[in-house]
Amino acid sequence: MRPKNAAARERLDSVLLQTGLTSAINLSEKLNVSIPTLHRILHERGDQIIRLGATKKARFALRRSLRGKKEAIPVYMINELGQGFNVGNLDLIAPQGSLFNLQKLGWPNDAEHLNGIWGGLPYPLYDMRPQGYLGRIFAKQAAIDFDVPTDPNCWSDDDIVIMLSRKGADTPGNLIIGDDAYQLWLQSIASQAPSIQAGCEAQHYPALANAATALIGCGSSAGGEFPKFTIKRILAGSHTPHVMVKFSGGDHSIPVQRWSDLLICEHLALQVLKTNTSLQAAKSRIIKSEGRTFLELERFDRYAEWGRLPLISLAMLDAAFVGSSHGDWPKVLEKLVALGIVPKAVVQEVLVLWWFGRLIANNDMHLGNLSFQFAQHEGQELSLRLSPAYDMLPMLYAPLSGGEVPLRQFTVALPLPQQVTAWQIAYEAALCFWQLVSEHDGISLSFREIGQINLQQLIQLPTVNKAKGPA
Repeated sequence: MRPKNAAARERLDSVLLQTGLTSAINLSEKLNVSIPTLHRILHERGDQIIRLGATKKARFALRRSLRGKKEAIPVYMINELGQGFNVGNLDLIAPQGSLFNLQKLGWPNDAEHLNGIWGGLPYPLYDMRPQGYLGRIFAKQAAIDFDVPTDPNCWSDDDIVIMLSRKGADTPGNLIIGDDAYQLWLQSIASQAPSIQAGCEAQHYPALANAATALIGCGSSAGGEFPKFTIKRILAGSHTPHVMVKFSGGDHSIPVQRWSDLLICEHLALQVLKTNTSLQAAKSRIIKSEGRTFLELERFDRYAEWGRLPLISLAMLDAAFVGSSHGDWPKVLEKLVALGIVPKAVVQEVLVLWWFGRLIANNDMHLGNLSFQFAQHEGQELSLRLSPAYDMLPMLYAPLSGGEVPLRQFTVALPLPQQVTAWQIAYEAALCFWQLVSEHDGISLSFREIGQINLQQLIQLPTVNKAKGPA
């Protein structure tokens, strides 16, 4: 004779796979058992069942298997002092979705996600996945060790979680997913990997560049497309020894020279933003060695030796709350402000930065190239502030993938009436930028000429446009 309610026990998984997260009432009706009986059956399954909420409003789901394991995945946060804290568990829901409440972290949220339910993964995890040049290096090795695609853009949510939880000890931001990754972080503290001493960068950076281009890889998986590596160096007056270093090729070809010019342009753009506007920008240095140009960028998601700071890209905020997937920064930001995700105070700053980018011929201002961090004022809740500017350079003039360096025509963009104030600030900064480009002796003569032409084009704008914007 079959045990009582055996059919309900057998059907539980298939029903939960169909319903996803569901109430006890709905589940009991589908299984044709009473509520008390249902709770006994669910209790028998232990951690294989995810429970959200308490009492009559509780909902239940089947835990999704990750590489044969059905268990909650701990989430850790590293603060500015380098102290780690458990901030909850990530629960993977079958057949898809996840459960993790961002409220206790103070991360932006909307009414739909207040209970911590996500159709995919919590959006901070997508910013942590390997991206860009370093991401491809990381993914190539991961494909061998963990049987995931060699292109991280093709990773499933489960691929992302398995890699973050096993190897994600040094990802962007201040979160670590899983005990294995946290243990790797602890090992990095215990091992105390040496930093490059001040003044020795030119000696060490070429070898690190060679290793990166050989796909040996070094450092973390912070995103971007320029060839780069991450390392620790000692520099007086810096907030952290952690840096990201972009680099050009080592030959004297025309495309390599152009990439070198653009690296110097990025350094100049960041300097101009700090001196000519109220915006923050990543701290940077230019170092030349063995025919390569290196742009060293201090990481602003790191503090001192072990401290970390949160980092949230506009791309992930858009994906989680808007869903446009592309568009101008101001347009996407306007929608996020309307939803209460981003404070209105940052709108003018983003407008200035966006117009500066347009006026220095940056045609690569995608949503991943703008990020936010947290600002906390005494007695108030956390709110978002614009992160230091990064990836700000005249990408209009970048070589094509095949190495060609085509002639490009820079066209000055003019503002809408409501954008004139921001445009004027950006305009003055752009004048300074192109002036510096036209005079910099580390930049090729041909690109200095481009800088002079663009400077004159800005100077010769009709006064009415510079003062009031278009009629």
